[in-house]
Amino acid sequence: MAIPSITLYELEVGIAKSNNPQKRKQQLNSFLSYIEVFPFTSKEAKVSTSIRAQLENLGTPMGAYDTLIAGIALSSNSTLVTHNTKEFQRVQNLTIKDWF
Repeated sequence: MAIPSITLYELEVGIAKSNNPQKRKQQLNSFLSYIEVFPFTSKEAKVSTSIRAQLENLGTPMGAYDTLIAGIALSSNSTLVTHNTKEFQRVQNLTIKDWF
């Protein structure tokens, strides 16, 4: 199991804004010890660019972070687990699952 580095960023922002950042940071570190973090490199940037251009050309743009997350998932040939299936189902060739 893995998370995209963009998701790690979102988690870190949430922790920084929380009422108990020290406790939340410990919880995150524990979680991270069990999973891999997929990076965002030039490979993922190129795939994300294609996703953004395609969706914007269709008149159905996607939020920046979600575009980057989708790009990471496609680049790594991974299934994206999300409850936000409506947003991600528009991305061609992206396999998504909702575990909720």
